[in-house]
Amino acid sequence: MSQHDRGRELVYAVPRDVLLGDVAAWLGMKCEGVAEILERARTAGGYVPRPEAELDRSLKQIIPYLVLRDGDRIFLMKRTKAGGDARLHDHFSIGVGGHMNPGDGSFLGGLRREWREELEADFIPEFEFVGLLNDDSVDVGVHHLGVVYQADAAGRSVGVRETDKLSGSFEPVEVVRAAYDRLETWSQLALDAVVGATPVEPAEDRGPEHEIPE
Repeated sequence: MSQHDRGRELVYAVPRDVLLGDVAAWLGMKCEGVAEILERARTAGGYVPRPEAELDRSLKQIIPYLVLRDGDRIFLMKRTKAGGDARLHDHFSIGVGGHMNPGDGSFLGGLRREWREELEADFIPEFEFVGLLNDDSVDVGVHHLGVVYQADAAGRSVGVRETDKLSGSFEPVEVVRAAYDRLETWSQLALDAVVGATPVEPAEDRGPEHEIPE
């Protein structure tokens, strides 16, 4: 999406104090006791211009966010230098998703649209809710709340659409873990929640089949 399009984009956001109520902000994934927050996220928000939302710390933009698996492998994406944000160049992500726009209708509606826009696949999987992802330790995290899902490709082919900006492939957990320091923060937190904070084996013990994709 171009900077001009972002300027006109309307995104779904909820007032922070309404969304969280008396729940203290947390760091990472919250999987238990989230029903009330999830309901407020569904019903207490509205659509605002994206530039306004990105500057307003009283709003939390809701981001449907998918961790895609194929059995015990995880879909790992790498951002190239052709992407618009230089801060993300050569960083990795395991999250498919983005802002909700008018017409999405629901978190899953937004996630299905992002699936079609971001990935080349002739199917849409069943999305399983995992939890709510929050990180107020960085400025971008202050403005967003992730509604995290996981799904299984079950052996079906998946690729990225914008191959000039991204590369993507299913990789063993050890490979994803080896790229941990280059994962975006949300991807680190989502990985810890979905597969556990498993330590990575020393680099010298990993064979060619466990190399980080370039």
